Amino acid sequence: MHGEYKVPGGKLVVVDLEVTDGRISEFALAGDFFLEPDDALGDINAAVLGMPDTAEVPAIASAIRRALPEGAQLIGFTPEAVGTATRRALVTASTWSDFAWEIVDDPAVSPLMNLALDEVLTSRVGAGRRTPTLRIWEWDRSAVVIGSFQSYRNEVDPAGAEKHGFEVVRRISGGGAMLMGAEQIITYSLYVPASLVAGLTFADSYAYLDDWVLQALESVGIRATYQGLNDIASPEGKIGGAAQKRLANGGILHHATLSYDIDGEVMTEVLRIGREKLSDKGTTSAAKRVDPLRSQTGMERRAIIDAFMDVFARLTGATRGSITPEEYAEAEELVRTKFDTDAWLHRVP
Repeated sequence: MHGEYKVPGGKLVVVDLEVTDGRISEFALAGDFFLEPDDALGDINAAVLGMPDTAEVPAIASAIRRALPEGAQLIGFTPEAVGTATRRALVTASTWSDFAWEIVDDPAVSPLMNLALDEVLTSRVGAGRRTPTLRIWEWDRSAVVIGSFQSYRNEVDPAGAEKHGFEVVRRISGGGAMLMGAEQIITYSLYVPASLVAGLTFADSYAYLDDWVLQALESVGIRATYQGLNDIASPEGKIGGAAQKRLANGGILHHATLSYDIDGEVMTEVLRIGREKLSDKGTTSAAKRVDPLRSQTGMERRAIIDAFMDVFARLTGATRGSITPEEYAEAEELVRTKFDTDAWLHRVP
């Protein structure tokens, strides 16, 4: 059995193992990490040998820590990372290279269509009717996108939204509201099968699925890290956040929004908790703009998107594709029956 785990912001951890009578009978750790002293590699391998094939990550990591010599240095990985790679081997998880990836960067559609496409494409990947895909969002009007479980009346000031021309819509994933003004944010969606994150905790899957964007941000001069459950940050503060939705057929939607250049004053008038959001981004004055990508890179939004797609293609071998007419038609019907209804928008009053 073979398992791999790329530590977010760190190194690749690879394990090969065999199981006999419910216990790990052979185990070999490899990767591009650094480890001192050199013979600590043998200590790690020995620590995992004999463990039950049902052992979870904390138990594996604990056994490794007990076996490491005093003063051992693990650089670019942790005992938990070894445990995660081991679990992924035991459950035969997929890796990024197991799939033929596609990148979709189609013309702008309405915010409602973007939301419907997320559900349609996630379902199709789960059913094996579409290859795993990265899709870049573009939209033809401003919108506030609230999370699946957020209260409409607690989140949005209808008068402020109308004043500034923001349509209010609700997505299928949880998390907080996104202020989608023209040229203000960069949003992407990943549609992947559950096997890609098999053996990962729910929290770890967030960082795992966004490790590519940390590398993409580094390519444009931003040294970013993953923080907490779903935040992407640089030394200057928060850049954006991610959200997930998992469908019963095994499709997983993972999407993220990164701030390019947001008008802080508009945010406080459209979102009822806009001031708290600005404070979270390190901005004390509502009149200031939240512009981590613009100010830190000096690049146009489209140039950053192009750089992101280049990095994703290099890492995964992805090729360019498009949404099919059938997928658009299915999304249009979903807009009509679900996303553009009061029942969905006000499912949490």
